[in-house]
Amino acid sequence: MPRRLLTEQPGWASTADVVVVGSGIAGLTTALEARKAGRVLLVTKTSLSAGSTAWAQGGIAAALGPEDSPDQHLHDTLVAGVGLCEEDAVRTLVTEGPQRVRELAALGTEFARAHDGTIALTREGGHRRDRIAHAGGDATGKEISRALIQALRAVEEDPGIQVIEHALVTDILTDAAGRACGVALHVIGEGRIDGVGAALGRAVVLATGGFGQVYASTTNPPVSTGDGVAAALRAGAEIVDLEFVQFHPTVLWLGRSATGQQPLISEAVRGEGAHLRDVEGRRFMVGRHELAELAPRDVVAKGVVTAMAETGAEHVWLDARHLGAQFLEDRFPTIVARCRSYGIDPVTDLVPVAPAQHYASGGIRTDLRGRTTVPGLYACGEVSWTGVHGANRLASNSLLEGLVWGHRIAVDLAENLARVAAAEPVDRDGDAVLLAADARPFIQSAMTVGAGVIRSASSLETLQARLAHLGDERRASVPTPRAWETTNLHAVAATLGRHAALRVETRGGHWREDFPERDDGRWRGHLVSALDPDGVLVTTFQPMREKS
Repeated sequence: MPRRLLTEQPGWASTADVVVVGSGIAGLTTALEARKAGRVLLVTKTSLSAGSTAWAQGGIAAALGPEDSPDQHLHDTLVAGVGLCEEDAVRTLVTEGPQRVRELAALGTEFARAHDGTIALTREGGHRRDRIAHAGGDATGKEISRALIQALRAVEEDPGIQVIEHALVTDILTDAAGRACGVALHVIGEGRIDGVGAALGRAVVLATGGFGQVYASTTNPPVSTGDGVAAALRAGAEIVDLEFVQFHPTVLWLGRSATGQQPLISEAVRGEGAHLRDVEGRRFMVGRHELAELAPRDVVAKGVVTAMAETGAEHVWLDARHLGAQFLEDRFPTIVARCRSYGIDPVTDLVPVAPAQHYASGGIRTDLRGRTTVPGLYACGEVSWTGVHGANRLASNSLLEGLVWGHRIAVDLAENLARVAAAEPVDRDGDAVLLAADARPFIQSAMTVGAGVIRSASSLETLQARLAHLGDERRASVPTPRAWETTNLHAVAATLGRHAALRVETRGGHWREDFPERDDGRWRGHLVSALDPDGVLVTTFQPMREKS
């Protein structure tokens, strides 16, 4: 793999104390809080509101109810993570989460309220208590994004905060000691600056979201091309557990030819009582798991795929008709409107659904303060691996993780950044490489077939061969944003394929049909990859630390 991307030489530079990349809940939280540590430069790929946070329908999980507790939230998260959660990280999440959510409400997020004025709570799959705060019925992420952006705009006249939109980060810049000291980026002809430049800082925070576009069908927005994971890998960071990909079980099925971002039908619909039925009308999750349709997502996704195989169908049905028109239109206005735009009315019709890629449980390794294995480089949100999610993310823990770790990173910066001196970037060894932009659909097709919901030694061997061929044969000599994204997707795909081939068991979001059982004796641990100085991907297995 390349240690750097082929780009033009930077034609301009901007300097700050902290460079934050990404404008979802993780990036915006970090940027607002990191102002206490110094001047902040926030870089985002398109507009401030275009990230994955705005697409989050269900809500944000926190133990806010009188009958709930952080310990119960901890238990449900550990169960969903199928033995691979790092308990210290989960305890941090569930203990600090309620206060962070209350602060989000104080900032101006208009959560739905109960009759007594407290934040209304509902339930989603894997949760044994009502602990999901939501807003706008099914537009929680959009409302959180609005409140955070409004807070950012309120302080944007402060000379200590600068925002650069429509900027694709190509690489993390490192100094002679290997410490992160900025990012190289390309601003796509918007605003006062354009072309390739450099944003220099004493610390870099990656909050770039996921990599859903590595698959042919995903719930992720078009910007989710794995840029953060790939850039961190090239900079020398460790990448953990990339094989654990969450496929959301209820994505609106639009036909076998549908590709790109697909409409999500939130788990909250099942949380409110909707049922899953196969094409013959059976509620196939009853008897498969004690929580039936509210089992953890990996269990439901496998149940859906199994029901499809048993009936020869390409989808199953989501049945919400018994919930009634008034309730559905009030609680899920966005989902109802989206379904109706495709000629399906959840009030009167069964809704066709099938799994599609939704979330990456693995990512850039960080510690409890969000620090990666590269000095000066932090990561939070979906791009990171904190150890919280294990092999399968519990519903609505993702927004909470971005919120909690964004705050923790800002605290660490405030405590330690003053001791870090500014440094100049140096070029990394190795050739700069770029993949042709038109290789993207081949990567997506190979990943969907080879490392989709169900995997095997045969499918993964074919995947790796196809990716190697693309890497060798589809080189580009002219740098473009589309080619940079395609090269990033290729790096993510190759790493994920390596991990999926090595992990010969089934656990959480990783389903091997040739090794269908969980194997704690051999595989209770993490697969960790990093590039060596020659650009060779080195992968090791690290067993879980046993509790003392």
